[in-house]
Amino acid sequence: MVKKFSWYPADDEMKHYKKSKPKSTKLRNGLVPGSVLILLSGRFRGKRVVFLKQLTSGLLLVTGPYKVNGVPLKRVNQAYTITTSTKINIGSVDVAKVDDALFKKST
Repeated sequence: MVKKFSWYPADDEMKHYKKSKPKSTKLRNGLVPGSVLILLSGRFRGKRVVFLKQLTSGLLLVTGPYKVNGVPLKRVNQAYTITTSTKINIGSVDVAKVDDALFKKST
């Protein structure tokens, strides 16, 4: 006969865990719209780009501009960028319609 202690949880007892919401990605210090960033990886590594806004997925929306250095409108993880002290006034640029759905592959 095995004595069962009431203060020890049983091995087959289900544990209930709270599901937490995924946290939104925080922007690094110095990243404001209009900041000039340097890309560290990918096809355009070493290129300077302009930060436009943070998307809902947490990625950064950046652009070359394309006519200046050939970098198109693209999403970049902020871990793969270096922030410079240079800022550009992008007050007249409207990026409200650009979101993650724009970058989905069309099938």
